[in-house]
Amino acid sequence: MFLLGMDLTVLNVAIPDLQTALASSAGQTQWIVDAYALVLGGLVLTAGGVTDRIGRRRAFLAGLALCALASLAGATAAVPWQLIAARGAMGAGASLIMPATLSLLTGMFPEPERRRRAISLWAAVGGVGGALGPVIGGWLVSHHSWRAVFWLNVPFAAAVIVLTLLVVPAPPPARTEPVDLPGTVLSATGLLALVWAVIEGPGRGWTSTPVLTASAVGAGLLTAFGVWLRRAPAAMLPPHVRRREVTVPAAALAMMAFGMFGALFVISLYLQGVLGCTPWQAGVRTLPLPAALVAGAVLAAVLTARLTHRSVLVTGLAVVAGSFVLLSGTTPESGYPHLALVQVVAGVGAGLTAAAGTAAVMESVGEAYAGVGSAVNDATRQVGATLGVAVQGSVLATVYRDRISEASASAGPGGWPSAARESVVAAALAGRHAAPAVRSHLLTAATDAFVAGLTRSAWVAALVAVAGAVAVWRGMPRLAAAPSSHRREPRRESERESHREPRRERRAARSSGTSP
Repeated sequence: MFLLGMDLTVLNVAIPDLQTALASSAGQTQWIVDAYALVLGGLVLTAGGVTDRIGRRRAFLAGLALCALASLAGATAAVPWQLIAARGAMGAGASLIMPATLSLLTGMFPEPERRRRAISLWAAVGGVGGALGPVIGGWLVSHHSWRAVFWLNVPFAAAVIVLTLLVVPAPPPARTEPVDLPGTVLSATGLLALVWAVIEGPGRGWTSTPVLTASAVGAGLLTAFGVWLRRAPAAMLPPHVRRREVTVPAAALAMMAFGMFGALFVISLYLQGVLGCTPWQAGVRTLPLPAALVAGAVLAAVLTARLTHRSVLVTGLAVVAGSFVLLSGTTPESGYPHLALVQVVAGVGAGLTAAAGTAAVMESVGEAYAGVGSAVNDATRQVGATLGVAVQGSVLATVYRDRISEASASAGPGGWPSAARESVVAAALAGRHAAPAVRSHLLTAATDAFVAGLTRSAWVAALVAVAGAVAVWRGMPRLAAAPSSHRREPRRESERESHREPRRERRAARSSGTSP
């Protein structure tokens, strides 16, 4: 899970070096970064059903091997299309690994308390990998090259393969019915179209013909998938996987991921564009987020032993919303301590939400459907994260361009360099080559415009988190996926009999006049 989380974000800081080495265009560079998320988000639901049928350890090992081979291809790529294909193949391998990890843990830890700890650790490590990706990538690029980002995966995956063969049991396939081919095709193509539209929306424009077409196709295919599920004799998602006990916490995870990944993207830009950090320095300054996420996940394991998942989920989403309200108060003079506090609050809320939501989904689907339950959990989080970066980035960019264009128009003949309208980081770079009198006004205007966009995007994330908390409170059954310690198990007949036996002896002794 650490490897998969890291691969989602590790390439972000390597983009400048990568563009120079491969002479890739802006569109090719975007697809080098996004191909991994596109294929992972589109195939993970299908992979979850396959995992339950071919065996979870087998699927896990196959995914690791594919990730290692694809990383090897990426490390030796000579032209952009080879790197795009390698990133897509890594996403395909990740779509097998992700549901297999969680379903393997569910089978390995049948005791409720140990399972809760394992799921909390699973949720924490995945988040930490994503948050540490820019830090690891920044160090590798600074000391080696962008190719080291891919070389790192090869020994990592090889070591996990060996350890898996040594210590992870190989349970038999949990389901024996044939694969739901129509459902597989509808879900995979629908999710691929939807994720493609979300990724391309900010660049092409949300109202552009390709984006609107892909959105309509994705929505139509997913609607057809929903209709098929109600009619298919052996559907990919059986009826009990479509109940509120599963869908509501899965939606909550998507809303949490929407806010967290979008906020991490915005905070990274603030660190580089406003505070003047290098990519490596910016990555190091995001470390409070993963540290707090681990703390939140550990706290969730404690709370879910005493409270229902519903209560912990609502609390986690409320804390996440509070962190975005705090982020909305950021000013050009706030500095790093303010951002560190935002990250700590957000990380604790995200850890609570991720651990409790994942546990609720997995306890509700049952062990036989752990693979597909994990896939539902992963697919919703992946789509939520992709939407979060796209929507919050689009809101930020729109407000920034409007404000900087107004300021440029009032700056006199010629205005400011056109590059300054792209982002606050580009404005900072353009300011280095501007006249001293222009530089000060340009940087001030760019910073003010960026903070205005940050405030707007933070409020969007806060509203989504609040909506998630309300949806969980109203839509999730009050005792759904409650910890097993709250449920009173009926006594077995032998236990009841053992309690009856002393009472019979006492009654017999009283009737005979002897002392028991």
